[in-house]
Amino acid sequence: MDEVTIKKEIFAKVKEYCDLFLNKKIEYVPVSGKKFDEKEIIAIVDAALDCWWTEGEVTNKFEKKFCRFLGVKHTIVVNSGSSANLLALKTLTSQKLKDRRLKDGDEVITVAAGFPTTINPIIQCNCIPVFCDVDLPTYNINIEQLKKAVSKKTKAIFLPHTLGNPFNVEEVVKLCKKHNLWLIEDNCDSLGSKYNNQLTGTFGDLSTHSFYPAHHITMGEGGAVCTSNNELAKIARSVRDWGRDCWCQTGQDNSCRKRFEWKLGNLPYGYDHKYIYSEIGYNLKNTDLNVAIGLAQMEKLNDFIEIRKRNFALLKDKLSKFQNYFILPEATENSDPSWFGFLITLKDNCPFTRTDLLKYLNENKIGTRLLFGGNITKQPYFIENKIDYRVVDHLKNTDFIMNNTFWIGVYPGITDKMINYTVSIFDKFIEKIK
Repeated sequence: MDEVTIKKEIFAKVKEYCDLFLNKKIEYVPVSGKKFDEKEIIAIVDAALDCWWTEGEVTNKFEKKFCRFLGVKHTIVVNSGSSANLLALKTLTSQKLKDRRLKDGDEVITVAAGFPTTINPIIQCNCIPVFCDVDLPTYNINIEQLKKAVSKKTKAIFLPHTLGNPFNVEEVVKLCKKHNLWLIEDNCDSLGSKYNNQLTGTFGDLSTHSFYPAHHITMGEGGAVCTSNNELAKIARSVRDWGRDCWCQTGQDNSCRKRFEWKLGNLPYGYDHKYIYSEIGYNLKNTDLNVAIGLAQMEKLNDFIEIRKRNFALLKDKLSKFQNYFILPEATENSDPSWFGFLITLKDNCPFTRTDLLKYLNENKIGTRLLFGGNITKQPYFIENKIDYRVVDHLKNTDFIMNNTFWIGVYPGITDKMINYTVSIFDKFIEKIK
């Protein structure tokens, strides 16, 4: 029996297993999750049978496919979205960027109403985070504050498209060009979102992506940095791969054809190029086993995006009757979001608390999440580590969100039945407090 025949038998058994044991009925309404079938499991098994396991041909295929989807030149796969954020910031500290590189004490503008690993790389690179407030109901950066935030020390802007809703890209890009600032888009929650009919993740010098199970596609654990700047791509790959100067792919040698003919730093002539390091780097690579899942998921991405949009629209329509109590989310002007979740903010005059509502939803098996760190400057690690930061004017809306905002799910595993059930629970709760 040959290899192809044996593989076909294995894959048939995998499908049988999935059909029998993995299609379980969901007894609750998740806030997020992975959507998959036997194709992802077969992809993992196929990659495992190749016995390569580290980064290899599967990763190469994914990177090319992701580049085509976004319309960028370079995709650099990493082991998480958080690592992607670290890699993007660290790339901008390279000596190769000369006067434009980020140095100790330089400022990076962002928002406090976000996820910690958008902000932590700024701190880890010895730069100063400068926090702007956000607008309601878009939950994205206030442009007037952003304009005020720029100082002589400002070198970069690092912003998320909040929960899939693009920030005002036109104004942000204009400001970056005016002041010669780097722009990093945190696109981890926004794969498939568009601004002026162009995909987010393509406007900045660098963009970051997450493939954690909660996100638009998954690898289990995984992420990516994208860019169309050849120099930034080369630096990013070096930083991701221990900081090495060599650009050989895993398992390859002597791509430069002069492996033992280099003279760099104070090393002796002929020192093996595979062990010459030109950047301060890490090992942030992923494995073909993980990436195989993502490659299978790419075939479903467009459908996933449309389902997210549809689920958001259904929730918006059905929950609009509660606008006396809630601020409902609005897409940024000129944008078409691929929503990560449905944000709800309790109004000032609300006769109940967020905690009351979240407990009731939880008791009725409806998943909820807060808007990540709320006001990140109030988090214990910020206070205990005495993080140095600057605030522009105020963070009034950020504090309001910290106290009054949460979100519910729109991911592709949520059905019409789940949406109708969710709305019925909101109905019951509102009736109880009237």
